[in-house]
Amino acid sequence: MKHLAAVLALTLLAAPAWAGGETPSSPDARVYFANLTDGDTVSSPVTVVFGLSGMGVAPSGTEKENTGHHHLLIDRPPLGEGEDGADELSNGIPADDNHLHFGGGQTEVTLDLSPGQHTLQLVLGDYGHVPHSTPVVSDVISITVE
Repeated sequence: MKHLAAVLALTLLAAPAWAGGETPSSPDARVYFANLTDGDTVSSPVTVVFGLSGMGVAPSGTEKENTGHHHLLIDRPPLGEGEDGADELSNGIPADDNHLHFGGGQTEVTLDLSPGQHTLQLVLGDYGHVPHSTPVVSDVISITVE
């Protein structure tokens, strides 16, 4: 029995943590692309409409239960993966060309994307741009821009 407990403890320590910051999310929350699906072919400029159910949208800095604001990850590994994955889960989502913030509570954006394939993922962040505990993320989709 001691060995089983030790193996379980080591397994838990070795497993990647899939937890965000301290702000809880609603267990029913879901974020999704309202107008795009995986494999779509589109023309630039591309309008991306953000969908959210089970929680509400509030501007960054607004600390209100069951709310957050959108972030769009473009052409990068899924949230929590890649070089800065662990940091973005607990410390907040960076702001750069691959991490777009919609802290004003926006629910769509029109982007000029270069021709070719692009990956997109939506992430809901709390009042301080940190993913919730349990993170609310969309599937990563790939689109082709003609």
